[in-house]
Amino acid sequence: QVQLVESGGGLVQPGGSLRLSCAASGRAFNNLAMGWFRQAPGKEREFVARVSWSGHITYYADSVKGRFTISRGDAKNTVFLQMNNLRPEDTAVYYCAVDPNSAIGRSSASYYAYWGQGTQVTVPS
Repeated sequence: QVQLVESGGGLVQPGGSLRLSCAASGRAFNNLAMGWFRQAPGKEREFVARVSWSGHITYYADSVKGRFTISRGDAKNTVFLQMNNLRPEDTAVYYCAVDPNSAIGRSSASYYAYWGQGTQVTVPS
C-alpha cells in the first residue's frame, strides 16, 4: 500500500506562484512514475504533469506547459509542482498520484494506482 500526502495549496492572485509538494510512503519506489492531476468543480479530473522515476523525463498538459514544472526529490519518494503565472482557470483540487508503470507519457488517470487526498489551489478572477 502507498500513502500520498500533498501540501502547498492555497489562495494566490493571478500571475502569482505556488509550489505543491507530495510525499509518498509505504513501499519501495523503484521505477515508479509520479504525476499531478487536478479537478475543478463540475469538471472531470485532468492530467497536469508526469515525471519519470529518474526525474529526467517530464510530460505536461498543453494548458500548463511553460508555466508549471514537475520535479522529483533526491529521495525519489517526493514530487513537486512549481506553478508560475497562475490563472483563474488553474483553480482546482490538485492530486498527486503514482503509476507503477514507468512508460513514458501516460496521462490517463486510469494508469495511476495510488492517489493522495488533494490540496486546493484557488486563483480568483
